[in-house]
Amino acid sequence: MLEAEVHDQLREFLREGATSSWGHHLTMARIVSRALRLQRSALIQTGSSSPRYCLSYLVPVLLSDRPVLLVAPPTVQRHLLEVEIPRVQEWLTSCEVANLKLADPEDWLRDRLKAGGRFPTTIPVLIDGAGDLETWTRDLLTARLVHRDWDLLLQQYPEAAAAIRDLRVRLTKSLFERPKNPYECYLLEEAEGESLSQLLEQLSAISALPASVGQFWQEWQRPGRMGWLSLSRERGQFTLPVAPVEVAALLRPLWQQPTVLIDGFLDQEREAGIYRQQLGLGEMLCLKFSPSRQSEGIQLYLPERLPLPNTPEFQGVLLQEIRTLLHLCSHIPKAAVVLVEDMPLKAQIGTKLAAEFGSRVQVEKENLPSDGILVSGWQFWHAHQADFPTPQLLIIATLPIPSLENPLVAGRVAYYKSQRQDWFRRYLLPVALREMQRAVLPLRESQGVVAVLDNRVNSRSYGRQILQVLSPYARINYVEPTWFGRG
Repeated sequence: MLEAEVHDQLREFLREGATSSWGHHLTMARIVSRALRLQRSALIQTGSSSPRYCLSYLVPVLLSDRPVLLVAPPTVQRHLLEVEIPRVQEWLTSCEVANLKLADPEDWLRDRLKAGGRFPTTIPVLIDGAGDLETWTRDLLTARLVHRDWDLLLQQYPEAAAAIRDLRVRLTKSLFERPKNPYECYLLEEAEGESLSQLLEQLSAISALPASVGQFWQEWQRPGRMGWLSLSRERGQFTLPVAPVEVAALLRPLWQQPTVLIDGFLDQEREAGIYRQQLGLGEMLCLKFSPSRQSEGIQLYLPERLPLPNTPEFQGVLLQEIRTLLHLCSHIPKAAVVLVEDMPLKAQIGTKLAAEFGSRVQVEKENLPSDGILVSGWQFWHAHQADFPTPQLLIIATLPIPSLENPLVAGRVAYYKSQRQDWFRRYLLPVALREMQRAVLPLRESQGVVAVLDNRVNSRSYGRQILQVLSPYARINYVEPTWFGRG
């Protein structure tokens, strides 16, 4: 059987000194082998980063006598092609590299959701980085009405030019009259949406809409869609995107194909009920590994009685805590990262730290000095985390709970409320837990220091769940200089 062959070969490979400190390779490899052999789906939460666990699925794929489609982000593909596959080939001369088909997530989703026919539907699919599936799908299916599209409509429908210009002017005027927000986007009001629908329906009755506008109109008419206005104040222009609020029904047909979904963290529960509901996944084998208490624990600084983020005192106390921690690790030639979700607060912290620490401080910049201090929002850190070396210190200034001040978050929450769903437990909290777990994964290998300065962990009922995803840890509520090599 494939499971036995994979187990024997991988065990010998690891015994021969293959560099890997992850302790679950054999177990995960057997699960992947079984799923491939029986053509069944599985969901695996590794509690670790892809470079550490990818060997566990790569060996079964290369030893399988059937083709397997691996869907993975470009960074993971590069690591496999440049590091892992050559290592395995050198050891396993009988492996079939030709059976491994690589695909970018966007290409695979476009092919499957839009019937492209490029990737076969008869072979198993293995998805590494499955925690981003919902975002990948929503981004792919987002249609946009851009500045150029209004000009195309004016050219194609001169008889309706007055109506087209009138709606364009009304939307622009409405945007600039709304209070400025740091997200530079606003939900489309009901009357504005009705006016847009009437115009596009009127134009489509005259003749076929331009291709880009037609795609937007098709997506606009589907149920469960949310539209908003994204503003560029400098140019005096706006973009009108529309996207599905939920993707479960759209993805459900894809799971008829045997699929193995893998990531470090997908759901707090082993059975991943909320995650599977969000993606339309049915019953399947679910496996969840926990980080080792001996080798993958973090040093957790969690002070008590700090002001809550929505209080006037928070910024001053937060800045003092950050300064203290940064001074303690200033002698260590490693980077430090400060994660703060509130956009105005992020800018203020960046400015004040730069006045004290100089050019070491960068606000969401990719070129960070080896001893740099990165001030970043959660979205930027998630997108670029793999591009930075593991920091010695990770300061979580505010939890990654999506803010209701963000119009797009408010729009999704309003949708869940209309469906009588628990919008906090279904949407906001799972996002926060997933981002927290992802952020601390690299620090587990180095047993780095994580400081959580958002007192909601101590004062809110969901604080226990936050601490669960950070476990294992050594927790103290005071600054411990020895964590930074100081006596």
